[in-house]
Amino acid sequence: MTNPVIAHTLPNGMLVLLKEAHGAPVATSWIWYRVGSRNESPGCTGVSHWVEHMLFKGTPQIPVGQLDRLVSRNGGVSNGFTWIDYTAYYETLPADRIALGLQIESDRMVNALFEEDEIESERTVIISELEGYANEPETWLDEAVKDAAFTQHPYRHPVIGYRADLERMSRADLYAHYQTFYVPNNAVLVLVGDFDADTMLRQAEDSFAQLPVGPPLPPAPAAEPEPQAERRVTVRRPGAAAYVQIGYLAPDCRNPDFAALAILDSALSGAKSLTFMGGGTQTNRSARLYPALVERGLAASAWSSVTPSRDSYLFELGATASEGVDPATVEAALIAEVTKIQQDGIAESELARARKQMRAQVAYGGESVTNQAMQLGMWESLDTYRRVDTLLNELASVSADDVRRVAQAYLTERRRIVGHFVPSESA
Repeated sequence: MTNPVIAHTLPNGMLVLLKEAHGAPVATSWIWYRVGSRNESPGCTGVSHWVEHMLFKGTPQIPVGQLDRLVSRNGGVSNGFTWIDYTAYYETLPADRIALGLQIESDRMVNALFEEDEIESERTVIISELEGYANEPETWLDEAVKDAAFTQHPYRHPVIGYRADLERMSRADLYAHYQTFYVPNNAVLVLVGDFDADTMLRQAEDSFAQLPVGPPLPPAPAAEPEPQAERRVTVRRPGAAAYVQIGYLAPDCRNPDFAALAILDSALSGAKSLTFMGGGTQTNRSARLYPALVERGLAASAWSSVTPSRDSYLFELGATASEGVDPATVEAALIAEVTKIQQDGIAESELARARKQMRAQVAYGGESVTNQAMQLGMWESLDTYRRVDTLLNELASVSADDVRRVAQAYLTERRRIVGHFVPSESA
């Protein structure tokens, strides 16, 4: 039997989640902030990702360049990332050194320097990162589809931001974002590993309880209006292959239909772990898209994805067209697989396979203390950490009728955004 998760809220509003795991003398400390590109306005796109970078650029206690050395010297690893709904940092260390992780995170929650020369250096780094990331046909198409899919919600903006905003943003913009969102009442501390939970909670209180409550958090972004018609985009630029990407506005992860959508995704292209950024993967050969597109020679690869999100996001399908195959033919083949499920549902054998694959993905995703903490923090940032324990039951309760029903309800023409990438003549 696994140890239970202990939840404790500090007086300043910070939630602490602790779970003992004694399989190895290792512990991990994660801090999650409920801030991502969802919380950005036009003119400051990419600010969350940039602030994430700046928290590696020094405090009076840990000068720039010392953090990685400090963790490495103590036998650990650390990193951070930004996504649409959250920003997270972690340190995984020998269990007797985990206090270092608490020290690092409590320090940079309030004492990050944001020095002008480091900001300018990081501006260059992020724009270079953008140029590399933005030089791919899949990126061009994905950004065009998201921009068409969301008319009001900030999910339309790329996490890294737009170049014009990155060139314009000032220290004042970055520091205001930091002071607004990097506060205890917007944070979750997750600790998993080889420790005594009561002792570790006291250490967490010593590190974080004295930090001041932040200002009132800005209101959540407005919900994306219900789509009323299909939207289409075509990107023509140099490239080696044609791509098709189809998105349907779908419910957030707190909706009761989310589990059925996850099973639908699994039936189309194989099970995903549903953790850390979701995303499309190479399709599973036993799932529907592989024989329908790849084995028929229409596509070199095909995928689908459902991403756990705080607000309504997209259920997506996509494919890389085989040489000489028109993107319209690939689009029709993808939509045909959706239509089959809407009309005929899925077989009980498919449902059983999807459930089995999902169980395996969840189990594999929780093998290490780092990943266990990642699961707890991600779900708490989006909904509640208890979803780590309830998710398999939710998936097990999905029926074949449920899968057909959600396909009929959400994967409709008026909720659909279709994107084609067509290589231009200069390719």
